[in-house]
Amino acid sequence: MSYTTKISAIAAVAAIALTGTQALAANATSGSASATIASPISIQETTGLSFGSVTAGITAGTVTVAPAGGATYGGGVTNFGGGAVPAAFLVTGAVNTAYSVSMDLSATLTSGVNSMTVDTFATNLTNNAGTLSATGTATVNVGATLNVAANQPAGAYTGTYNITVNY
Repeated sequence: MSYTTKISAIAAVAAIALTGTQALAANATSGSASATIASPISIQETTGLSFGSVTAGITAGTVTVAPAGGATYGGGVTNFGGGAVPAAFLVTGAVNTAYSVSMDLSATLTSGVNSMTVDTFATNLTNNAGTLSATGTATVNVGATLNVAANQPAGAYTGTYNITVNY
């Protein structure tokens, strides 16, 4: 083999090596990412739940305040001057977002050493759930039942209950 043939063979191998399959790579010039932080949800009482003024009879009874308003009196309890109103709460948060509320199962109202139980809490919401408006607000009304014992001692009874709102 001549010297010229050897150079031609080496050149052919080098040409194949340079034009063979090679991995191709590309760099992205930018990627994107995003996040949304929702407005915190909150609830604030604007009107307190009131069972009004009632008289206790010789038998136990109840006062039930409906979330839509109005009261019914049962057993030995009679209305004595009205004043029964449901509670109202202002819920604020992210616009057009679903939310739910939950409440205590019962609460106690006291006057000195005397007490009464409040239970059967109910809201004006279907299944205690709703959707905030386009302004990010909603009103939740709460009613409940006051259980009055027979010959319940007179007095101004007060207490609290917990209501929680969640997205």
